[in-house]
Amino acid sequence: METQQITYIGAFVAGLLSFLSPCVLPLIPSYITYITGLSFSDLDAEHPTSVVRRKTMLHSLAFISGFTVVFVLLGASATYIGSFLKDNMELLRKGGGVLIIVFGIHVTGLVPLKWLLGEKRVSIKQKPAGFLGSFLVGLAFAAGWTPCIGPILASILMIAATEEQVGQGIVLLLLYSVGLGIPFLLSSLALHRFISIFNRFKKHIRLFEIVTGFFLMFVGILIFSNWLSRLAGYANLLFMR
Repeated sequence: METQQITYIGAFVAGLLSFLSPCVLPLIPSYITYITGLSFSDLDAEHPTSVVRRKTMLHSLAFISGFTVVFVLLGASATYIGSFLKDNMELLRKGGGVLIIVFGIHVTGLVPLKWLLGEKRVSIKQKPAGFLGSFLVGLAFAAGWTPCIGPILASILMIAATEEQVGQGIVLLLLYSVGLGIPFLLSSLALHRFISIFNRFKKHIRLFEIVTGFFLMFVGILIFSNWLSRLAGYANLLFMR
């Protein structure tokens, strides 16, 4: 149970890291204006009207729901497939650990891996009207993640594949979506403040990439060596004292 709690927290943190990735963070204002249909000046107002706030919140929630559906289905599928491989769970765990380490190396950019640089993107050039349109854009966003977000998401899917029950994989990806969705919603409701903070943060994006990459590598080593389970056991002993 303790191991699950650690991986659940990790999935939420991974969602936050995905939001802060260079492929997502700079595009937030564009996404928000696109899904809401509001002008940038309306959204960037220091004190937006209640109508603007309500419309922004509802469209953002529809967008978040769209990518959450895709990610949760991916998590359920990964666990379901993994359950067929339970006789080889040790091999699956080690293989997943190695891949997460490779993803971490890629994210740091210190050793470029060309086979991970390809980008598969599904785009909607003209958004359908209404909240359904924002939901569909969320689906397209999830289906077309860029290489920056891909390794982080793939790492969570690797962990989901080692879970015993489909429900655990669903919870993992749901928490990942929540970690990605909460800052998006907050940014959409306070775009003026978001832009101000982003302008200060963007000069540190390269450092953030390196830190995220080493974090993934560390998690991969823990999974490969099975130290994730051991650390959970030690934490349980400490709490029981």
